[in-house]
Amino acid sequence: MPIKIAKPTTNGRRGSSFISGVLIGNTKIKGLRQVVNKKSGRNNSGKITVAHRGGGSKRFYRLVDFVFNSDCKATVLEIHYDPNRSANVALIETEGKEYKYILVPAKIKVGSVIESGDSVPIKIGNRMPINKIPVGTEIHNIEIVPGKGGKICRSAGNFATLLGVEPKTAHVKMPSGEVRKVLSTCWASIGAVGNQELMNVNHGKAGRIRNKGIRPTVRGKAKNVVDHPHGGGEGGTSIGLKYPKTPWGLPTLGYRTRDKKKYSKKMIIKRRSR
Repeated sequence: MPIKIAKPTTNGRRGSSFISGVLIGNTKIKGLRQVVNKKSGRNNSGKITVAHRGGGSKRFYRLVDFVFNSDCKATVLEIHYDPNRSANVALIETEGKEYKYILVPAKIKVGSVIESGDSVPIKIGNRMPINKIPVGTEIHNIEIVPGKGGKICRSAGNFATLLGVEPKTAHVKMPSGEVRKVLSTCWASIGAVGNQELMNVNHGKAGRIRNKGIRPTVRGKAKNVVDHPHGGGEGGTSIGLKYPKTPWGLPTLGYRTRDKKKYSKKMIIKRRSR
């Protein structure tokens, strides 16, 4: 979808841009939306574990079907904006008159027909087991555990590349450059996730960011000692540390946090480069 640049009628709109034609239809189906209480970056103990979160407009959560692995054919009725993710969602109707939300693949429009099954054609939007997909194909919404739904490559513009298929496992190259094994019986969708132009949108004013529930990001160096390891000092001093830290004291900027003894380490063939 094309990016539309706003006319500079006010200071806030000067330089701002929007993705035009995101909302194509506004049908609300019962059972596909639910209310979600805001956490504002806090865990079950009330402690902030994700910084710079809070406020924002009210939103409903769309129950997206990340599984969609039954043998069926569906038609895209509408394309909706989803405030909970960077990708758009499509309202589809199956042959059994069942309505679902799925992630919108690139180049999928209203009226497109998508299929899922073991013997469906290789076409953008179709979903099938990885062992049925040709090598070199771009895929998204990839399962890690068969039947549990897609967990990998679900954000706007993301896709992975299928490098090879073995009897039990398949080699998949992730967007980060990591190459890992996935069970060949896991399901994936053909193509890349849509809404790739999102990264080129200029918000233009701080209010649009606040409406998304993102609060101002303050440098750790500008905070007090009690609030951040980089805080304190007189004037424009350095952080006073050999390496930068997170607000909770862990090393950051290049420090790898993956557990070396994690059970899934054997599935990773090549780690992503720094």
